[in-house]
Amino acid sequence: MNLLGNIIWLVFGGLIAALGYVIGGFALCITVIGIPWGIQCFKLAAVVLWPFGKQIVPKQGGAGCLSLLFNIIWLLCGGLYTALVHLVFAAIFAITIIGIPFAKQHLKLMELSLLPFSRDVIG
Repeated sequence: MNLLGNIIWLVFGGLIAALGYVIGGFALCITVIGIPWGIQCFKLAAVVLWPFGKQIVPKQGGAGCLSLLFNIIWLLCGGLYTALVHLVFAAIFAITIIGIPFAKQHLKLMELSLLPFSRDVIG
């Protein structure tokens, strides 16, 4: 089921969304100060490309104060907007029974795009 869900996801927008995250990651990595946020964009791109079968979990041992600071900067500079986009798509997909698994994936991506420095991807 994960393979079929990932293929459908990839064909109907996952590839384009992942490409957007990769381009954003490269744009952030051009500057030295943007590298931590660019790495998080690459992490999001990997999950957006193939979301079924992956889990988002809190970091082992806590995130730390630097992660908190980076998450706040992330939220203020586009993370909140990205999370809201995933929430809107989750609501749209949840209208139909067939779209519910895709809505769940958008909710998972919303969690990661809201606080990427304090979350890890497993799977």
